[in-house]
Amino acid sequence: MLTGRILACAITSAVLTFPAAAAGASTFDAASAFGARTGVTNLQMSPDGSSVVYVAPVKGRGSAAYTLNLAKGSVAHVALAVDGNPFGLRQCRWVANDRIVCIIYGVVPDPSLHLVGVSRIMAVNADGSNLKMLSTRNNTYSYGYNLFGGEIVDWLPDEDGAVLMARNYLPDDHIGSRLGSDKAGLAVDRIDTRTLSVRHVLQPIPNAFAYIADGRGTVRIAGLIDMSGGMLKGTSTYLYRTPGSQDWHKLSQYNGIDDSGFRPVAVDHDLNVAYGFKRTAGRLALYSVKLDGSLQEELVYSRPDVDVDEVIKIGRRNRVVGVSYATDKRYPNYLSPEIKSIAESLNKALAGQKALSIVDTSVDEKRMLIWAGSDSDPGVYYILDRATHELRTFLVVRDELEGVKLATMKPVSYPADDGTMIPGYLTLPPGKENAKGLPAIVLPHGGPAARDEWGFDWLSQFYAARGFAVLQPNFRGSSGYGDAWFMQNGFRSWPIAIGDVLAGGRWLVKEGIAEPTKLAVVGWSYGGYAALQSAVVDPSVFKAVVAIAPVTDLEALKAESYNWSNHWVLSDYIGSGPQVHEGSPAEHAEKIKVPALLFHGTSDRNVDYEESRRMAEKMAAVGGKCELVTFKDLDHDLEDSDARAQMLHKSEEFLRAALGMGSGASTAAATGQ
Repeated sequence: MLTGRILACAITSAVLTFPAAAAGASTFDAASAFGARTGVTNLQMSPDGSSVVYVAPVKGRGSAAYTLNLAKGSVAHVALAVDGNPFGLRQCRWVANDRIVCIIYGVVPDPSLHLVGVSRIMAVNADGSNLKMLSTRNNTYSYGYNLFGGEIVDWLPDEDGAVLMARNYLPDDHIGSRLGSDKAGLAVDRIDTRTLSVRHVLQPIPNAFAYIADGRGTVRIAGLIDMSGGMLKGTSTYLYRTPGSQDWHKLSQYNGIDDSGFRPVAVDHDLNVAYGFKRTAGRLALYSVKLDGSLQEELVYSRPDVDVDEVIKIGRRNRVVGVSYATDKRYPNYLSPEIKSIAESLNKALAGQKALSIVDTSVDEKRMLIWAGSDSDPGVYYILDRATHELRTFLVVRDELEGVKLATMKPVSYPADDGTMIPGYLTLPPGKENAKGLPAIVLPHGGPAARDEWGFDWLSQFYAARGFAVLQPNFRGSSGYGDAWFMQNGFRSWPIAIGDVLAGGRWLVKEGIAEPTKLAVVGWSYGGYAALQSAVVDPSVFKAVVAIAPVTDLEALKAESYNWSNHWVLSDYIGSGPQVHEGSPAEHAEKIKVPALLFHGTSDRNVDYEESRRMAEKMAAVGGKCELVTFKDLDHDLEDSDARAQMLHKSEEFLRAALGMGSGASTAAATGQ
């Protein structure tokens, strides 16, 4: 397991009044409003249902955990804040009615590995006092540094302020190693988050990478990563324990390369089963396996058209109450009749085409946090009191977009060159749903093992608000549609994936939606790769390219993992031979005949910044038009509202100039376009 150095980070605790949004504004800056980081994320309810915690952005790339009592007149407090240089808050959850646990994560430089990701887990009182770090205290060992800050395995709902936590112990010759060099690995500890008193619950199992508990304090499943010569093989083995036993037995084998085998994700204590995903007829389905020694397997839910790929859990015990899948929209299938009835009642109360989820509950599940949103609504949180049957509006997700008319996202399909119908989503400017001859953008998603889904998307909504039609294709190579659609993945099967992206542009023109001289392609990560490679394959379709944090060189992408244990797996995923050279935009810069605009952060661990720098350099060398905008110290997601606003402003100006549309400031009336 690779390790690295943790650097000092700014972590503070304070008590503040939650800042109120500016009222009465009649205009707004569209780039700043759409580019703003989500105002409320990771909303969670205290065990007794009296308070919530949520993460909100603060100045620059910083973030803060706010705690708020639900009693009338209460104000929010900042329990924990980080400045984003380099650490940001990932998520927070209650460990007692007055205490939370938060994960912080950052990308830091390393002299030998260039950039490394580091996580730590902190505990703090709701008022910001008694800040403690739950990750292993000794971060520097004889044989390396601890990058992984640990993971909460069980929230121990029946205890006050304690958790079960998986923590790394590295080999060490010094006194600082709690378990000793012969016990190194991923262990499970019971930790009192107030005092940091520790009881070792489970000694490390060789090559263990994950543990699953039953919501009542017992670890039932262990995941072991398969290694060869210090390198990952792409497969893993899962072990389980029968009730009351300390002995481990084999549960399943899982292959992460082709997604075959049973992959457990949760344990139901009452039913004594493991829930997990396994392929049937080429698509993911939810299965249960008995943990009584029989390993009796049962198909819980499957679909003939798409993967069933998410379990629905609620409460501090992570109780599995359903499963979900995405066709034109994401739909739930509830296993719990009680939760199904609640969801049906909520759907009636919140009339309209909404996506709905139960975000969290009190321990007794009498009080619930509900989220509802849609393509044209970033979402609203509600408090449901099941005792009084009261549903109360609580917090909006994106305050900057309140009162702004947003576009609708319509499921569509179009023919690829071989006649295959490609699913996707079309977003048209508000008020121009029947317009023809619009400036248009094809926006391929990242991944490539991902897919776009119906719902609010800040990037497509910005461009639609600025007058562009936006097509988001789920090209072949996308996940969610089964093995045949995924093919070998979007890198190995890039000719088909890129062909489907190009076909989307041609379809927009053929349908009269897009003016052929005003058609561009914009993408992020793999989407940026698809944008650039589309211009290599057929420079006649798109008249401009915007690529954000793009892959530009497949051989370079493989080399970036050279010092890491996943190098073999990633290299195999990308492939080898002529297709790697032919599929690398940077190797064919001379074929790109249209202007390109690149954005990239220098602290990107997913795709190294050097890929964009070399792309811009190679295009310049052959007389191409290419500009690279560099964001110093930002990561792959550009987690900075100002940087995202700058990116949107700059990309709109670039597209208008490249497509001959004239200038247009991204400011609009707050009541709509």
